[in-house]
Amino acid sequence: MRRLLDDGIVREDRTIVSGPGKPRTVLELEGNRLVSIGIHLDPSVLTFVAMNLRGEVLRERRIEVPNLEVASETVQQMATTVKELIAEIRVPKKHIVGVGIAVPGPVNVEEGVVINPPLLDGWADVELVNPLRKLLRLQVIIEKDTIASAVGELWQSKEEKTDDFVFVYCGHGFGAGIVIDGDVHHGSSNNAGEIGHYSTGHKSVFCEECGADDCLASGTSYEFIAAKAKERGLDLPAYEVLGPEQRAEGMNRLTELALEGNAVAKELVTESMVMAAEVAGQLANALDVREVVFGGPQWDKVSELVGEDVDAAVKRRFGLRTVHDIDTRTSTLGANVGAVGGACVVMDASLSPKATALLLR
Repeated sequence: MRRLLDDGIVREDRTIVSGPGKPRTVLELEGNRLVSIGIHLDPSVLTFVAMNLRGEVLRERRIEVPNLEVASETVQQMATTVKELIAEIRVPKKHIVGVGIAVPGPVNVEEGVVINPPLLDGWADVELVNPLRKLLRLQVIIEKDTIASAVGELWQSKEEKTDDFVFVYCGHGFGAGIVIDGDVHHGSSNNAGEIGHYSTGHKSVFCEECGADDCLASGTSYEFIAAKAKERGLDLPAYEVLGPEQRAEGMNRLTELALEGNAVAKELVTESMVMAAEVAGQLANALDVREVVFGGPQWDKVSELVGEDVDAAVKRRFGLRTVHDIDTRTSTLGANVGAVGGACVVMDASLSPKATALLLR
């Protein structure tokens, strides 16, 4: 405790007299003594948060439909935005514990490398950690976005929750974070939660990656959704070259139309989210969890529109319903869940006891 006081992480707030003996001293956490920065890279949005020791978000920044064509330019943009956030919160740099980046998988956490995510064209074997360390002169950690989101949900959610749940990330693509007995499951290569090639039971188009025609990735791809929209009399934006920026623009337009009341757009959005929910129900079966949590930038936009259909789909696919109920809920962290998770990951790495530090000297 003396070390925490000496480091300024806690301070003596007041004393309480509750009987004979020495009065008790109440300690207060100095929240802004330590601050972490979280970055979330989604193909449709770049999100940044500055979070203090209490878990309070001090500042946030969003860059909608970012230009991700040149990875090195995106890294530079990340560094510039982080520097701006640090300047805005007016916290000395020595109190910044580091930067946690949540990225689409697959990812090599040890090397700090993004390994060719399916929806990030041109991002094969892109180094993120070392370039950002050099630009920022701070500790930088990388984590798969679904795992980071599950960490953020576990740490930060104000909702009463179980120790066993599946977090379904809904952004430009879908993924899952898995929490069992209060611990986030990382997998043998820190890439747990890849659900894109689960069967949905609905035929779509042939998927070159998995060789099936009913996987979640192909059934919720912009290419397939735009083709279905055209068949139903709704024209969505068409592009000669289809990359992350174009897919994001097209999906954002579909969402806008759905929220404005367009019946076809609402059908298409609902169908996509129901497919993700049916996969989540299958995953809940395999893991025997009691709760499925939905979150992420896309879910934040459409949750009220599709919530009831998604809940029904999860329960329909949950085969253990004769044994126990399955609940669904929306993350309270909103569109920032990935970035908050990134900030939590780097805070945890900085503050959690390490085995080597616990050895008797």
